[in-house]
Amino acid sequence: MKITKNNYLYELSFLPNFFPVNCFLVEEENELTLIDTALSFSATKIIEAANQIGKKITNIVLTHAHGDHVGALDQLKSLLPDAVVSISKRDAKLLKGDTSLETSEANMPIKGGVPKNIETIPDRLLQEGDTIGSLIAVEVPGHTPGSMAFLDQRTNAIIAGDAFSLRGGFAISGQLKILFPFPSMATWNKDAALNSAKKISELKPTLLAVGHGTMLSHPQEAIDRALKKQ
Repeated sequence: MKITKNNYLYELSFLPNFFPVNCFLVEEENELTLIDTALSFSATKIIEAANQIGKKITNIVLTHAHGDHVGALDQLKSLLPDAVVSISKRDAKLLKGDTSLETSEANMPIKGGVPKNIETIPDRLLQEGDTIGSLIAVEVPGHTPGSMAFLDQRTNAIIAGDAFSLRGGFAISGQLKILFPFPSMATWNKDAALNSAKKISELKPTLLAVGHGTMLSHPQEAIDRALKKQ
């Protein structure tokens, strides 16, 4: 595992040289919020990283319910029983293994590795504008119907799940990059993903942190360049 720090944000990258899968620790005054839980074997390393920082994880927040983002959820919840688990109301359905569509959604199959055996029941179902410590929830559907990003109101850094990918070249979710095609292959609705990318662009983030690839400071130019390619 590789740890990279930027202000209040710690990127924990598993398999960084092969198939990077990131989760994030967000430092608050007295506690930590974990965003995503990476892979099934990641729990111990995540706890070790929190111990190095010297604060306890009190919130576990999920950007979406694909297996590489919720893989260690059950183990972490068993190790941190008091941690509040949060996910969007829509992707809570995916977390239960239910890939059926809502009547209002585009008739496109939900793709990617949706877990079938997660036992943890979320404590909180998030909507646009909800806050978790210094973070504010932003609905960014596209990669999954209920994908969410989280904006740190102190720094305007955004943790965007798989709304973008930075591995193998900068891409909006759904844009195919031959060097790392997996986020595109796992995207449910490319048009919705494009609209979510525009929404994130309007927030003018100072830092972009995503599930795959190293954090990018001053990402506005890269985001706008990707949008112009559409």
